[in-house]
Amino acid sequence: MKKTLSSLLASVLLAAVALTTLSNAQAQTLPKPLIEAKSWILLDATSNQVINSDNATLQIEPASLTKIMTAYLVFNALKEKRLDLAQQITVSTRAWKVDSSSSKMFIDPATPVSIGDLLYGLIVQSGNDASVALAEAVAGSEDAFVVQMNREAARLGMKSTRYANSHGLPSPDNFSTAYDLAILASRLIADHPDYYKTYYSTKSFTYNKITQANRNRLLWLDPTVDGMKTGHTEAAGYCLISSAIRPNGTGQRRLISVVTGTKSDQIRAQESLKLLNWGYLNFDTVKLYEKGAPIATPDVWKGSQGQVKIGFNQDLYVTLPKGSAARMKPALERKDPLVAPIAANSRVGTMKMMLDGKPVAEFPVLALEEVSQASIFGRAWDSIRLWFK
Repeated sequence: MKKTLSSLLASVLLAAVALTTLSNAQAQTLPKPLIEAKSWILLDATSNQVINSDNATLQIEPASLTKIMTAYLVFNALKEKRLDLAQQITVSTRAWKVDSSSSKMFIDPATPVSIGDLLYGLIVQSGNDASVALAEAVAGSEDAFVVQMNREAARLGMKSTRYANSHGLPSPDNFSTAYDLAILASRLIADHPDYYKTYYSTKSFTYNKITQANRNRLLWLDPTVDGMKTGHTEAAGYCLISSAIRPNGTGQRRLISVVTGTKSDQIRAQESLKLLNWGYLNFDTVKLYEKGAPIATPDVWKGSQGQVKIGFNQDLYVTLPKGSAARMKPALERKDPLVAPIAANSRVGTMKMMLDGKPVAEFPVLALEEVSQASIFGRAWDSIRLWFK
């Protein structure tokens, strides 16, 4: 792996969007797949771990992959009731006149169009006119929408991304990386699962008596693939973010691949499917702990109660090479002594997962309940006891 992506797994916080990465110790026994692309990354969205990558922090032109951020902001507006799927909007001249040589859904200023239809036009038909119309519906103008796009990219931790428009037509101020796009794709699926399911697996859409097929070939080639988005310009080459969900023990496991800069539509589909299959065949994702289940009840000093339940505020998973899970062991490190007051969800330690004596993942351990301070007499007594501890 590249040096920037091959360190040991970082701590995973519930609100964090940074991806963690399989360590060299985990991945070194398996050769990196040969992928015919400028850059690529394979993410296990279930564990939030990068399985492998190549040139994932290389700055690229995202082309129509830009539309994933456009959709994400529209989904946010729908969730917050600022928009409604049935809402009809008037098409502006700016949206109608967007580059006539580029992908369009063929909306018309003379015909109002619903937000729902515009989303199909954006996602299935990759309509640049739909992108502008949706941007204007959310923010009043495309320029104001771009400000929101960049603000959201910063919030999500997309540190190497900048947006200049809502559709991805070439601009020197429109750039991203495979790594950042993996963050965005995983957040859209996690934050808006129902909208993702509705729109991204749709194979074709008809508007204005014109039927256009989804450009994602994998929707026809693999029934486990349910998205996500293609992109292409002369400078960017052929790009594809794809996602599949397959059985994983008693549950399911989602992988997301980002492949950029291939030479053809066929190659981007072929290499994306190769990457997904490689990840499913060679790695397992193991559930470590249940959300809210105590892993220990350590003593608390100067508190209104003598112990506190500690654990995690989300289900925790780890991705490992096949056959290695049985050798993994937990190692809990606590910030002792634990002194009240302790806020619920405050960090009280670290859980390191060890494989063959080496750390392969670490997660913050949280207080699952609040512990207030004891009375002045209780605090004084525990102060004396701590002197002799």
